[in-house]
Amino acid sequence: MDVVTARHERLRDALGSTGVDAAFVSPGTDLRYLLGATHPPFERLTGLVVGGGAPVLVVPLMDADTWRESVPQRDLEIVAWADGEDPYAVVGELLGRVARVAVSADLAARHVIGLQRATGGGTAFVADAAVQALRLVKDKEEIAQLRGAGAAIDAVHAVVPDLLRPGRRELDVASDITELMTDHGFSRAEFIAVASGPNGAHPHHSAGPRVMERGDLVFVDVSGPWCGGYFADSTRAYSLGEPAAAAVHATAAVVEAMDAAVTAVRPGVRAEDVDRAARQVLRAHGLADRFLHRTGHGIGLDVHEAPDIVAGNEKVLVPGMAFSIEPGVYLPGRFGARVEDIVVVTDAGRDVANNRPRELLVL
Repeated sequence: MDVVTARHERLRDALGSTGVDAAFVSPGTDLRYLLGATHPPFERLTGLVVGGGAPVLVVPLMDADTWRESVPQRDLEIVAWADGEDPYAVVGELLGRVARVAVSADLAARHVIGLQRATGGGTAFVADAAVQALRLVKDKEEIAQLRGAGAAIDAVHAVVPDLLRPGRRELDVASDITELMTDHGFSRAEFIAVASGPNGAHPHHSAGPRVMERGDLVFVDVSGPWCGGYFADSTRAYSLGEPAAAAVHATAAVVEAMDAAVTAVRPGVRAEDVDRAARQVLRAHGLADRFLHRTGHGIGLDVHEAPDIVAGNEKVLVPGMAFSIEPGVYLPGRFGARVEDIVVVTDAGRDVANNRPRELLVL
């Protein structure tokens, strides 16, 4: 049985265990996970109907050939509807008389309303937790993709020191990194942060016109989908010349927090336990109040997916889960320090997808 067919079978089992009769999975990363391909639907209803029988892909007639040529499963039934037809009635007929249907969380409200109308209003449409549960635990092929993406982003970070120097704008460095990512097999840059000096105090700063200065602490956060569609996401901190004592202290504390969080990762611990490990270190350094976000996020076909590594998340870690570890400290008007790697839970503990040195690099 091929990987995609196995995922269909697992989805059917998962639907049954959650009390859902069928699923309508719309284009996006959930559909890519299930089919090995996806395309933008624009405004027209498109999706995979998964229920008791074989899955059926419902697509607009104008896009039917595109789907047929790109979907690896040649025996997949594709039902095409033409402009002027009621696509909701097409899906409703395929669904039949069912009580609960799971739909993708980002399916447009107008489509949900149309499907409810087509099923007589008696079908409850719920967010598709079943697909998300499948994606939460990566298989061997997915883990290999994450490792490849990690090695590729390491190769990008290896060149970053050559791009950072006083007198350059953050925007120009980000542009150079975008080109590097293309050279290393990434289809695009999802997010690039070149956060220098006081800009680093904003966790979601990307890159702006600021001209970098000697003495700046700079964190560089780079993420994007690699050639197989799986994301890399990694952050490192750099100093343009000799750093201030406060910058040295903050960065060393962040690296220590990261080491503690990574060490805490193993099967059987809770996501919140890993978050706590990072915060305890920063609390000991008097910096916990400037750690402004969760310790990590899941990663895969999306750069941010489950599980969140955050206080209150009691999800128990199991082999195959993949997520970032990225503690940070942000001092308003001064600087920010953050480091980040991707970690995969294994039977023995954890595997880190990135291998660049974590310590502050003085340029």
